[in-house]
Amino acid sequence: MSSSVVNPAESPRSFWSTIAEAIRGSHQDFTQAPVGRAVILLSVPMVLEMLMESVFAVVDIFFVGHLGAEAVATVGVTESLMTVVYAVAIGLSIGAAATVARRIGEKDPDRAARAAVQSIGLGLIIAAVIGTVGALFGPELLAMMGASDEIVRTGGTFARVMIGGSGTVMLLFLINAVFRGAGDAAIAMRVLWFANIINIVLGPCLIFGVGPFPELGVAGAAIGTTIGRGCGVLYQLYHLARPGGRVRVRRQHLGLDPSVMRGILRISGTAMFQNFVATASWMGLMRILTGFGSAAVAGNTIGIRVILFALLPSFGVSNAAATLVGQNLGAGKPDRAEAAAWKAAWYNTAFLGGIGLVFVLFAPQIIAIFTSEPEVAAHGIHCLRIVAAGFFFGGYAGGYLAQLIPGPLLRKGFAVVLVLIAIDMFRR
Repeated sequence: MSSSVVNPAESPRSFWSTIAEAIRGSHQDFTQAPVGRAVILLSVPMVLEMLMESVFAVVDIFFVGHLGAEAVATVGVTESLMTVVYAVAIGLSIGAAATVARRIGEKDPDRAARAAVQSIGLGLIIAAVIGTVGALFGPELLAMMGASDEIVRTGGTFARVMIGGSGTVMLLFLINAVFRGAGDAAIAMRVLWFANIINIVLGPCLIFGVGPFPELGVAGAAIGTTIGRGCGVLYQLYHLARPGGRVRVRRQHLGLDPSVMRGILRISGTAMFQNFVATASWMGLMRILTGFGSAAVAGNTIGIRVILFALLPSFGVSNAAATLVGQNLGAGKPDRAEAAAWKAAWYNTAFLGGIGLVFVLFAPQIIAIFTSEPEVAAHGIHCLRIVAAGFFFGGYAGGYLAQLIPGPLLRKGFAVVLVLIAIDMFRR
């Protein structure tokens, strides 16, 4: 424990030098470094990575919000369908990160690279199925979710592009999980910053027809997002093949290995199932909300996007803990793995507790940034306050249980929150 204590006189300089090293990309052996320093070195780039994703989530809905409630509702209903993709991607990412981290902890980068290839292969197979269904039946899927004729007409192309391009989502999740598992968190950070900067620039250009770009409305948001994610995947592949990384994929690593795939699926299976439970809860809620009209769907979509602004950075801390747990278990150091888990859990609890309090107190002012329609705003305020009230507990559950021993507590809590929002809708 004493190895993680820093002399008070040197603390500020040491802290900021650690932050700078984390952003540049550290080559520290995370099975040897002090636990507190290791958590910071991994957490900082992961938090910045997720922070950029959070910024995109709110910027995207800010621009779409200028198109009206139907456009925002289109995004909300389509996102509820995309949660199936996220559930699979997150589940597989947990298996990929854990397997790669274990192999790096065992000082076996060759098997880590093979695990990375098998994870990508699994993701591509699943994404091909989901993407084909989405591209062919996007409008029908919106109608199945109870969307109005206006939303189906407005958002059919949006749904086709988003779900049809879900392979980019799958690969972004999986390859970044490989980087994080290997301890290359700074690369994962740069990937999402690169992809989302393209998203943020292209989004308004394609939505409103800025300069030489066509005015595509809400479909432009989907096209900009998919192009940005695709560019991010190309950047990931470049780094996977480039010499000098902790994991480098070479020609001999290519090809499918069913035994490695089965191992990744065994680790991912529970996490995928639990994510599917949360997914079913969210899709069920969205199906209920569509019955109350576009304003209800739009308000809750805005509320959830704001909530993601806080939650995604906290996932960065959780991902850092997952990497440290995997590498230290691989190195035969379970005590360090447990210490990392506790440290990350308490960091998350403090962060989300404070953010949750801000959201509860200032929900009207926050929602007003995204919409001026009173009915939409009322639904958004209720959504934001109800979910934010559970942030303090979610910080511990998400930081410790959900990522490391993927327990059901967070998913159960999320399902309860969704039920509360639904009850609120029925009372109106």
